[in-house]
Amino acid sequence: MPEQPTEDTHKKDANLETSPSAKDIHDAISLEAESELSRPSAGLFWSGIAAGSSMGFSMVAEGLLEAYLPDAKWSVLVSSFGYSLGFVIVILGKQQLFTENTLTPVLPLFQRRDLSTLWNVMRLWGIVLFANLAGAWLFSIVAAETSVFPSHVLAEFEKIGKKAMEPGAYTTFMRGIFAGWLIALMVWLLPYAKTARVWVIVLITYVIAIGHFSHVIAGSIETFTLVAMQKEEWGRVLWNYTIPTLLGNIAGGVILVAALNFAQINAGIDREEG
Repeated sequence: MPEQPTEDTHKKDANLETSPSAKDIHDAISLEAESELSRPSAGLFWSGIAAGSSMGFSMVAEGLLEAYLPDAKWSVLVSSFGYSLGFVIVILGKQQLFTENTLTPVLPLFQRRDLSTLWNVMRLWGIVLFANLAGAWLFSIVAAETSVFPSHVLAEFEKIGKKAMEPGAYTTFMRGIFAGWLIALMVWLLPYAKTARVWVIVLITYVIAIGHFSHVIAGSIETFTLVAMQKEEWGRVLWNYTIPTLLGNIAGGVILVAALNFAQINAGIDREEG
């Protein structure tokens, strides 16, 4: 005779069908964060170089679309999809991107609150950020100083970079908060997204693109390309774009997402224990 389903079997099936809890997502991200914190510095560096270079394809895809789309208000709604390409490559390829793979390690820091974890987080952040920016600069030189792209496409790269530089430092910082917020929210959504992973990445980064929110690596490639073209100076790029965006991304990712979600999980645990 076939075995009759037990009450425990029904419970297991029900658990499989229900959505993961906030604690499940928190635990999955914390586990990944611990893995990232244990990686050797050399591995972080080369993965960061790869990510910084790969993010250049966001500018390339967006610029190519702009170059061949008609000059109309709606064209930005199509060309902005190109911005998502670099993120898809980096995230699915498990490369180290500052705003995607380095904001979650603050969860172990919130849990342990010790100097050794703080030092490890700073080590990871410093290496990955430096490597990302180095990769971004290398890509910018290739894009601006070689014959890979025709002149009309290079003109679109220049327009993209100038658009990123238009706001002042304060507006760039505020836009950076929104970008950091959205990228970190994406990280929270990905562990259980399964077959929808690509859609989650594309939709969130598409909103960043059409909202002109500032992302420290994608935007630095755009503005570094202006420097490589000798259309802009390093001082203005760093002080007006890169630094304000970096601070905004950290504020949006760490404070508004990681800290608030950590507080939510801890509050839930405290209620269960009470």
